[in-house]
Amino acid sequence: QVQPVESGGGLVQVGGSLRLTCAASGSSGNIISIMGWYRQPPGKQRELVAIISSAGTTDYADSAKGRFTISRDNAKNTVYLQMNTLEPEDTAVYFCQVRARKSSEWLERIYWGQGTQVTVSS
Repeated sequence: QVQPVESGGGLVQVGGSLRLTCAASGSSGNIISIMGWYRQPPGKQRELVAIISSAGTTDYADSAKGRFTISRDNAKNTVYLQMNTLEPEDTAVYFCQVRARKSSEWLERIYWGQGTQVTVSS
């Protein structure tokens, strides 16, 4: 079973940068399509940050455009999120999402990581 594992969260000051990494373990025999990052601020619902297709097509939430960059390494089944010019409003638990299907099936499943905390202090 595919298991996304996030790393790279932490405490950073306003204006600082962080790079999140998500490696999809257990992906042998699976075809991964979309990889992405979502976040859940305190007391709020989970929201999209950015997604990237296997071909490298990206999409960003308005709040992330111009500050965050998503990228992936298909050979390593890993997705990254470079976050620059961080603001207190970026404080949240960041979750990695992986969409994948077994090579012998058509059904695509969605897998979530356990999340990594990002705290931006002012």
